[in-house]
Amino acid sequence: MGPTQRCLLCLKVELFIFNLIFWLGGCGALGVGLWLALSQGRFSALSLSLPSLGVAGLVMAAGAVVMAVGFLGCLGAATEQRCLLLTFFVVLLTIVLLELSGGLAFYACRGQFDRYAQEDLKSGLRRYGAPGEPALTQAWDTVQTEFRCCGVQNYTDWFEVRNGTGVPESCCLEHGAACSGLDAAWWKEPCYEKVKSWVGENVWAMGIFAACIAVIQVLGLISSMLMYCQVLKVEKYYH
Repeated sequence: MGPTQRCLLCLKVELFIFNLIFWLGGCGALGVGLWLALSQGRFSALSLSLPSLGVAGLVMAAGAVVMAVGFLGCLGAATEQRCLLLTFFVVLLTIVLLELSGGLAFYACRGQFDRYAQEDLKSGLRRYGAPGEPALTQAWDTVQTEFRCCGVQNYTDWFEVRNGTGVPESCCLEHGAACSGLDAAWWKEPCYEKVKSWVGENVWAMGIFAACIAVIQVLGLISSMLMYCQVLKVEKYYH
């Protein structure tokens, strides 16, 4: 076995291992998405404009894409097909560029996203308790009870939609007590900020996962292009 073939074999094994890890990461993301859909599904009715595009759906979609790309990379590494290797490189490069663009766009527009999300949630308050809206009503009761909060920005949000008549029972400090006219017996903290803080406290795990995936993606890009060049060199050598 010549030096070129040994180099090709090393790159083949390296690329296959990277893509196997990448594929397993996609399986993990898909599992996390399913867990979120099952465990946090009771909150899905809070948003009126994006009811189906929740975090769980995005995580599951990302996991499925990662699994498909990882499988393509493993197949290209195992078969040493230049077409598959080049396709894998182009698809992975496109995904990396989309991730960078999406991350930068979200960071640049995070203030607008906050305002939009709050307005969207406030519009849901107007349909609280309405006939045909049991899921939304239950979702708000669950959020306010579990996070010990009231309203989107503060408890006065409920005054705007209930003609100043008070707040729902789920805003009461003692669940089940009649406190609609007693402001001292209400949760005072805003639900949006409490949920946002809770997400911020738990986002480090997702950040570590995303960083690991980013490193694997970059190594996959480098390895796939190096292997493509080595396969081309071997083909020219033997032909």
